[in-house]
Amino acid sequence: MTAEKISTPEAPAAIGPYSQGIEINGLIFVSGQLPIDPQQGSIVAQDIESQTRQSIKNCLAILKSQKLTARNVIKTTVFLQNINDFEKVNAIYAETFGSDISPARSLVQVAALPKQALIEIECIAAR
Repeated sequence: MTAEKISTPEAPAAIGPYSQGIEINGLIFVSGQLPIDPQQGSIVAQDIESQTRQSIKNCLAILKSQKLTARNVIKTTVFLQNINDFEKVNAIYAETFGSDISPARSLVQVAALPKQALIEIECIAAR
């Protein structure tokens, strides 16, 4: 069992001692993606809609580096700073993951996220 590090400049660099993603046995584990624009290195906007789109975009960029798409995603975890944003996040999430077989998902409210982000999304994909 050998793990391979995944890294792409199309997603934000890790801000700590972790990898953007890891592949092991055909499963790709994407670390939680904040709504950071990888070129600017900062949070994209202060509204939940823009932040949700950027977090998803960052997850997909890591998957794309491995020639995978949203259709390969089997599980997501969404961390929200404010559970009252659930409906807005759900609508945007469905644009990418709302297919006939949507990934399994957990969504939780947290007390705070790094860089005062409103959302963070992680995912697991399979080849």
